[in-house]
Amino acid sequence: MHHRSSEQRKTNMKTTTLFILSLLLTSLLFSHTSNAAVTCGNVATKALSCVAFVTGKQPKPTPVCCNNLKMLASSAKTVNDKRAICRCLKEGVNAFPGVKDKYLSQIPRLCGIRIPFPVSLNTNCNRIN
Repeated sequence: MHHRSSEQRKTNMKTTTLFILSLLLTSLLFSHTSNAAVTCGNVATKALSCVAFVTGKQPKPTPVCCNNLKMLASSAKTVNDKRAICRCLKEGVNAFPGVKDKYLSQIPRLCGIRIPFPVSLNTNCNRIN
């Protein structure tokens, strides 16, 4: 049994490392948003706490995940901020194959966050107002 939990920890670490790398890569690729109030680096930092939930490894988002996303949502003051957050999240999530759309779409409800656009792998960030 010890062997199995050790293997599970290794798998979880690999999954987390992959997600971090994909978000960092995304933040580099989309660094043009750095002149906005919201940066992909900040979005990535906040979103990392939600990895276990959006990959189906936890039954609900942690309080840390919800608090981080609430802070992120409150930092979106303008349409450009909202679009920048959307793009950063979408590109980070799309670069990470373990994320499940059904869990992403539950985050606003489970965390009690009002988000003015659908949370989905298919969200068109350019249509956010």
